[in-house]
Amino acid sequence: MRKKAVLPALAAACAALLAGTLTNPVNAATKADTAVQAPAVFTHPGVGVSRPQLDFIRAKVQAGAQPWTNAFNQARNSTYGSLSRTPKPRAVVECGPYSDPDIGCRDERGDAIAAYTDAVLWYITRDDRYAQKAIQLMDAWSATIRDHTNSNAPLQTAWSASSWPKAAEIIKHVYGNWPNSGRFGTMLRNVYLPEIINGSNSNGNWELSMTEAIQGIGVFLEDRTVYDKAISLFRVRTPAFVYLESDGALPKTKPSQNLNTREKIVAYWQGQGTFVTGLTQETCRDFVHTGYGISAIGHVLETSRIQGIDLYPEFGERLRQALGFQSRWERNLEPVPSWLCKGVLKRGLGPITEVGYNALHTRLGIAMANTQVITESRRPAGTNDLFVAWETLTHAENPS
Repeated sequence: MRKKAVLPALAAACAALLAGTLTNPVNAATKADTAVQAPAVFTHPGVGVSRPQLDFIRAKVQAGAQPWTNAFNQARNSTYGSLSRTPKPRAVVECGPYSDPDIGCRDERGDAIAAYTDAVLWYITRDDRYAQKAIQLMDAWSATIRDHTNSNAPLQTAWSASSWPKAAEIIKHVYGNWPNSGRFGTMLRNVYLPEIINGSNSNGNWELSMTEAIQGIGVFLEDRTVYDKAISLFRVRTPAFVYLESDGALPKTKPSQNLNTREKIVAYWQGQGTFVTGLTQETCRDFVHTGYGISAIGHVLETSRIQGIDLYPEFGERLRQALGFQSRWERNLEPVPSWLCKGVLKRGLGPITEVGYNALHTRLGIAMANTQVITESRRPAGTNDLFVAWETLTHAENPS
């Protein structure tokens, strides 16, 4: 019943967006939020990957099919898939700019990715050692951590909290037999959530990563208020991160940033004054940070779809154009024009294209030539050691 009530309002909102009538980000967020909220009943496992998706990759690996088998071996043979890994929890994780100082930063992110890696490996192999290793890692941190400090604390929290719920969802809802799952949930609510729940006015990749983490926590905790907060942040930040020509002469902005003049907007967009479809707020900074933001957009859209409210009709075009634009220039086949980042690009997109490419190309049948070349030429996609891991394994050609 609830889905039937949502669809007409969502369609109307999408039509208005395409027509360019929702030009004020505040109004767009308000109207859309009344149409789409958290699911009435959460789907588990439901952060990043669903049970049907996991069943698909399990069958592919068991059959020795490619590229999934190579991707599986990549994950299993990594340090994150090692059964001898020892957790390194800390009560206080201190992360300065670019993780300097790094007091537990790499350890925390690594253990979170490892827990997710082990959970996926368990699902595929049904080797209980992997599930027990994931539980060991999650229990060690939930018994220890109390805070994140220093300037990169919000981002560090977001990155780690993007991976923890992915692992926890598989272990709690498929493997089971996790006595301390409640304590882990308390950790997410009391240690991670307060650091990220209000978003950020920094570069867009910060808030998009926070949004991903908040959404995942909301699913694991089955907290509709937390989930709704993630989507409300996402609705404002995504249009402010990826430009479409239909936005007008200037990109959309987040109201709390007070980017109320062209000069301020250009400065925030890394000095870029020419706006073309697919450009992102951080394209002229570098493709690494741009990739973080694009990846988080794809992750939020995937989790939303799994939870039964498909946001691809509303935001899929921004994701498609962002992937296509960055992939075009990542390929380095043509001179960079002087109007684009003053003729200088810092490439290095990272292993972030599989999720969006699968959603838009495999499932929806949309041609994405440049993204396809980048995606297929870099398989199997590994991890960025922050919050992205093994997406060739989980999402390549996955129709589920």
